[in-house]
Amino acid sequence: MRFGIVGNSPLLDHAIHTAIQVASTEITVLISGESGAGKEVFPQIIHHLSPRKHGPYIAVNCGAIPEGTIDSELFGHEKGSFTGAHEARKGYFEVVNGGTIFLDEVADLPLFTQVRLLRVLETGEFIKVGSSKVQKTDVRVVAASNIDIPNAIRSGKFREDLFYRLSTVPIQVPSLRQRKEDVNILFRKFAQDFAEKYRRPAIKLEADAQEILSEYRWPGNVRQLKNITEQISILEKTRVILPEILQKYLPPEIGALPVLFKGETKSNEFSERDLLYKVLFEMKKDIHDLKKLVADIIQNPEEHSFPEEPSRLVQQIYHDLHPEETAISIKQPDINFKIHEHKIHAHEEIPEESLSLEDKEIEMIKKSLEKHKGKRKYAAKELGISERTLYRKINEYQIK
Repeated sequence: MRFGIVGNSPLLDHAIHTAIQVASTEITVLISGESGAGKEVFPQIIHHLSPRKHGPYIAVNCGAIPEGTIDSELFGHEKGSFTGAHEARKGYFEVVNGGTIFLDEVADLPLFTQVRLLRVLETGEFIKVGSSKVQKTDVRVVAASNIDIPNAIRSGKFREDLFYRLSTVPIQVPSLRQRKEDVNILFRKFAQDFAEKYRRPAIKLEADAQEILSEYRWPGNVRQLKNITEQISILEKTRVILPEILQKYLPPEIGALPVLFKGETKSNEFSERDLLYKVLFEMKKDIHDLKKLVADIIQNPEEHSFPEEPSRLVQQIYHDLHPEETAISIKQPDINFKIHEHKIHAHEEIPEESLSLEDKEIEMIKKSLEKHKGKRKYAAKELGISERTLYRKINEYQIK
């Protein structure tokens, strides 16, 4: 085991060797590989073997931060730079000065943030949101992505100049199906870990089961293997796992449920009524938020910039409610919209809606997260919302 990495695959050895070689330099590194392959370990190797090892290290999941706040998170903001900015805040590039920042899922960055990042990489300079003062930082950047960035460049979603600046040295982390010789080694390691955790004998695979395990495609890579090992360790009474037992835990295709979870409906699956509740709740929540936002605009006009046309005002409100979604196009209505004609006094409050639908949504989010073992990407897909929206709701409801 090297740096907590288990395996003897030549492809894995090459990736580790490359990380060790570049660690002592200031070269920017781009790590590529499928989700669950273990990309997050390599930035730590680079940091701990670098001259910056005594400096700060931070990992930032770019795909989990809403588009409307990503610039503030990375570069900071000044007091009053936007609604809710009650005090100045340092961004990650300022906080990690002298250390290493790991930008995971870097391909999810909006294009305007990519321009800011390129400037930091080239000059070490950045500007806080709401400021005109140029600041300097000394940060080493290690980035990672699980998508094909050249394809993103061709589709106009990623800047070509930023790609070449990030990928001074590329590191490709192999998928688990590319390192079949490591599958059973990893299984034994995880089985022993869970045996100690749950204080019971470690599970072992019968010879034919070992063959099935190594030949399985592993779309979820090491993360999926670890989850399956934990499931078997907990649910099976026998400690010797036969092929027919193992097959119950292996989904036959990508996105499918394993046999274990098929058959009668489980408590973590969604009925049509659940989905209807979800749709109704989304409508209710948006309307309620819209009421509060319009009330705040009318009560505190000095904190907001008012566009002349009503359609632009509606677009501004929609963008504030859903910054992670692309702007909607709204036609100019044939009405005279005058803010001063609608009066809301400061002492008036927008009444809270019934919480029954909110409770239902929290329940469904928890079910989906349990069903997908905490994988927000798949939970968001099943719920029919974006991963950023799910992340926002998890924070909003304080779901653990």
